[in-house]
Amino acid sequence: MLITTVRRIALVTLCLFSILCVATLLQSCALDRKSLVESRSRQFDSGWRFTRDSVNGAEDPAFDDSKWRSLDLPHDWSIEDIPQQVEGKTIGPFSKESPGGTATGHVVGGTGWYRKKFMLAETDTAKSISIYFEGVYMESDVWLNGQHLGYHPYGYTSFSYDISKYCKPAGEENVITVKVANNGKNSRWYSGSGIYRHVWLNVTDPLHIDQWGVYITTPNVANGKASIRIRTTISGAINGDVKVVTKIFDANGKDVNSSETPLSKASTGINTFFKDLNVTNPKLLSPDSPNLYKAEVSIVQGEKETDATVTYFGIRTIRFSAENGFQLNGTKRELKRGCVHHENGILGSAAIDRAEERRIEILKSNGFNAIRCSHNPPSEKFLESCDRLGMLVIDEAFDHWQQPKNPEDYHRFFDEWWERDLSSMILRDRNHPSVILWSIGNEIHERADPPGVEIAKKLKAKVRELDSTRPVTEAVCQFWDFPGRKWEESAAAFAVLDVDGYNYEWKHYESDHKAFPNRIIAGTESVPQDAYENWQLVERDPYVIGDFVWTAIDYLGESGIGHTMTDTGRMEFAKPWPWFNAYCGDIDLCGFKKPQSYFRDVVWRRSAIELAVHAPLPQGKTERISYWGWPDEQQSWTWPGNEGKLMDVNVYSRSPLVRLELNGKIIGEMQISDTSKLTAKFKVPYQPGILKAVAIENGKSVGSVVLATRNAPTHIHLVPDRSKIKASRNDLCYVDIQIVDDQDRLVPNAELPVTFSVSGEGEIAGVGSGNPADMTSFKGSSKKTFRGRCMVILRPSGKTGQIKLRANANGLDGGEVTVEVE
Repeated sequence: MLITTVRRIALVTLCLFSILCVATLLQSCALDRKSLVESRSRQFDSGWRFTRDSVNGAEDPAFDDSKWRSLDLPHDWSIEDIPQQVEGKTIGPFSKESPGGTATGHVVGGTGWYRKKFMLAETDTAKSISIYFEGVYMESDVWLNGQHLGYHPYGYTSFSYDISKYCKPAGEENVITVKVANNGKNSRWYSGSGIYRHVWLNVTDPLHIDQWGVYITTPNVANGKASIRIRTTISGAINGDVKVVTKIFDANGKDVNSSETPLSKASTGINTFFKDLNVTNPKLLSPDSPNLYKAEVSIVQGEKETDATVTYFGIRTIRFSAENGFQLNGTKRELKRGCVHHENGILGSAAIDRAEERRIEILKSNGFNAIRCSHNPPSEKFLESCDRLGMLVIDEAFDHWQQPKNPEDYHRFFDEWWERDLSSMILRDRNHPSVILWSIGNEIHERADPPGVEIAKKLKAKVRELDSTRPVTEAVCQFWDFPGRKWEESAAAFAVLDVDGYNYEWKHYESDHKAFPNRIIAGTESVPQDAYENWQLVERDPYVIGDFVWTAIDYLGESGIGHTMTDTGRMEFAKPWPWFNAYCGDIDLCGFKKPQSYFRDVVWRRSAIELAVHAPLPQGKTERISYWGWPDEQQSWTWPGNEGKLMDVNVYSRSPLVRLELNGKIIGEMQISDTSKLTAKFKVPYQPGILKAVAIENGKSVGSVVLATRNAPTHIHLVPDRSKIKASRNDLCYVDIQIVDDQDRLVPNAELPVTFSVSGEGEIAGVGSGNPADMTSFKGSSKKTFRGRCMVILRPSGKTGQIKLRANANGLDGGEVTVEVE
């Protein structure tokens, strides 16, 4: 009996030991694979030198760059102060002599040079090595050790160069040089300048998985099962026992399927093969549940794993039809959408990871579920954030084809480069489940002419060749560029498309549907003033799949197109100096909510009632609102100096009756109907206190909103978006600087200069406000508040510790915040 017990204990111990060994081995393999994945794609952002000048001979490895500035990428020099400030001509980064003028927000481009020195390790010997640029604006030339690697003109597509044969042996110094030219009038909006997205050094075995070499589709999702098709392309000579191992993991890290594929021996060149795997009971991806799966594909030679990649993907179905609109996973979805440019407000176009992620967080929190990337491919991190946070995307390629919109824009390169640039976008982005539509152009001049139609057909065919899982669209506008041509002529452009993009043409939806009943319409651009009309059509007509407002977030350039006027001058498209911000967004440049966004909350049924007060107009003046603008109203009942004056108050609601109260007394009640555009207008004599609006249905309150008069400012309140951040140059902390009263309430009329100081393991990456005409430096240590607030962005040094930010203003108690860097 004792012997039996001892044997049992020994057997259990042996089993536990075996399990532990297997677990340890699996963990070791996972760690080895992670290390392999990280070592093959090495971030190449740190330790660059830069000069904003035209120099000669900088491509020579022996060139002396010791006096150049040291910096980390991503980097945009157009957001930085102009080095030589000239009174009356320049302010911060802005110049009255800017070639782009109001279009680019009065910033300056020019020529910039970047250089970086690096060495390879012994383990890199005999490896395949390439350098990969996610985005450089715009015309770039790259050299390695004096050898010209290539030229890339388009500022928004990713590109790479094989540098294997030009690299020096391990331990010897290599010099990479990049020249960037942003010259002339080449953009209709703020583009930024320089290497504004990440750079990577890719180091792999000679036999390796190609860049963008893994392509994942889900051709059949039904009955509790999803078929996953993984196409893998590898390059290099296959010798001996080689296999490709494919594994699929769910969001919890559980291995849900795997396979091994032996490769043909003694083959060379490029090999592409398919592997079909099934996932049972898949978790489908949607904006509400952004479930992501992970595919690990690795090359195993003998018993050694020599290359590996990780690709995230989603399992979902998309379908578009005139009868049922847009269906995601078999359910009709109304797309609450907005257009966005690629830049990050006060950071310029620098695509720092946290900045890209934060934009999606802000849009999600304000009700958006879809984005149109206007008018170029976004950064990789932007799309990764859309995947992970649950945002649908139209990925757009071009703003022009052969015909120019500016003398030095991309039209100069289109014929030679369109296929490479379109391929770059599709190949890079086709695994992102957030992407539901490919757009081949925006407001193209030749859109309805025979040459333009032929170009559209070629572009569409190329998209289909590289990815047939998503429809193709294009944003089409009226013929403002060809006065006299009729809207009906646009049919030639629409005939090529799968989904038809309409810019500002909601009044044609119904008539076009009668003429073309199978046409699927997307409102690819609209203005805030038409939000209600557009959304009525989306909710009523299934063939209208959504509405993209221009724009979701304020952006630099197209200065002041969202302005209002109180004079009798000519209504301008854009506002002159010192305006630099388009000011047409639902969200301002710092990420704060603007008045039109509150109205949209009611339109989208996110809020029962909202309240806004129009700023008092000067005596004898009336307001005129630009096409992209919104009335000069605020969510404020703090108007000192206007006691007794009648104030225009708007109440927004879908309830049939609203009531307005001031200091507990009823001002009046008003009915709301479709003809009033969800708006009740009141005249209220101003007196400090509490203004309250109540939504009433069937005699009962279903919602209310209150505006309370603020007291005089007393101190500064600092509100960081996160109290802990990573010790990474790719992370940021956004600090909301608020002027508050003795009850810690934001004072909306406080506009005063605030100075900042920072200490610890970080720096100020940017300062700014929502003011569209405050041209003071984005890189300085002070900023004037706008409607009671401004913003400071902190960037970690890369080391752990703390960052302390202090804010001060004359006459107020200062504020301080500490951010942990881990």
